[in-house]
Amino acid sequence: MVTTLARRQEPRYRPVPWSPAAWRQALYLTGSIPVLLAAPVLVAAGFLHPPKWALPLLALVVVFLATPVLTAVQRHRLRAAAGVDIPPQEPRTRAGLIGYARSPATWRQLAYHLLAAPLLAAGALVAFGMWLAGLVYTLLYAYAWTMPPQSLLGHGQSWPPDGYLPHRLNIPVDVYLTLAGIALLAAAPWLTAGVAALDARAARALLGPSRAEELQHQVEHLAQTRTGALDAADAERRRLERDLHDGTQQRLVALAMRLGMARAEPAGAAQAHQVIAEAHEDAKAALAELRNLIRGLHPAVLQDRGLDAALSGVAARMAIPVRLTVDMPRRPSPVIEAVAYFVVSESLTNITKHAQASQAEVVVQRAGDRLHIIVSDDGAGGADPARGTGLAGLAKRAASVDGTFEIVSPPGGPTLITVDLPYAR
Repeated sequence: MVTTLARRQEPRYRPVPWSPAAWRQALYLTGSIPVLLAAPVLVAAGFLHPPKWALPLLALVVVFLATPVLTAVQRHRLRAAAGVDIPPQEPRTRAGLIGYARSPATWRQLAYHLLAAPLLAAGALVAFGMWLAGLVYTLLYAYAWTMPPQSLLGHGQSWPPDGYLPHRLNIPVDVYLTLAGIALLAAAPWLTAGVAALDARAARALLGPSRAEELQHQVEHLAQTRTGALDAADAERRRLERDLHDGTQQRLVALAMRLGMARAEPAGAAQAHQVIAEAHEDAKAALAELRNLIRGLHPAVLQDRGLDAALSGVAARMAIPVRLTVDMPRRPSPVIEAVAYFVVSESLTNITKHAQASQAEVVVQRAGDRLHIIVSDDGAGGADPARGTGLAGLAKRAASVDGTFEIVSPPGGPTLITVDLPYAR
């Protein structure tokens, strides 16, 4: 069973020399230097060989045409090593070379490779040098005895030399270098974190979509989610109509027929009493179906006591054991609560109807500004949103509030549903 879900974010840590994250970030930046310098080195190599005009021009043309490949490499580097996911926004090459050259994305990416990348590589080199010097000087006493006595690092050398101060301090140079190494190690993580942050920011600004393109994408996404929300609302309306027609309406019709039969019987007849008793049972069943229908629309306990109490009621009514974990320091917005409730309720209903499971588990927890929901079971698997089990409607309901819905259900099980919603809406 899966009980936790961690959203991938950029690593956060205190920049201290003993932090493993600081060392990993330093290694990541050091390994990024050759990639950052690929385009500048290629251009510089063209200027170092005669004739003076042919090779530089050829190098620039090669870098210009290879910009999409270099950009893909940089995106992969940032995603794999730093956890920074930059949306792809490749120049549109369908219009030919002229359209490629006129694309603003091409020139933003070229600016990153030829201008920003060398500066970031220089910063990474400085950070690497600070780490290296800090280690060398801090560990000086571990190897100073191996150095020649007359050398600067030799054990026992004093500072300052004779004649520089009226009173000689007789402080070994080892002490000065060790203190300098400690200071460098203390400053190196901060410089490393700063260079890494600049790297991520420059990549987002120059390798990702522009602000106008992001706004256009948001408008398109909003249009799609609006359509999805309308489709989900229409599907919900049809479901309510079907439930009322096939369930409650049929019971009310049967109730009316039984009452009519009882009315037609002579007063005091035993058969009339039996018909009235059956009509009473039909009335109770119809009331129970109406209560369930109303509870499914918007349960009162959700508004009064929150998501934890509402989901506890849903889990208690299931035909199979459901283990529920809700970890929220405070209640989310009412819209998010409603979406989370319906997602969990419908998912559990699908499990009991179609999954042939013996148990299920629900985990609801807050992580930053997001609400994570995990629903899993040990059933037969093979759940497919395209087969009309209500999963497509759940995905549209989650998308209507800028959330995500994912399902993994291989044949033979288990089935894992993960939903990520904004905490406030």
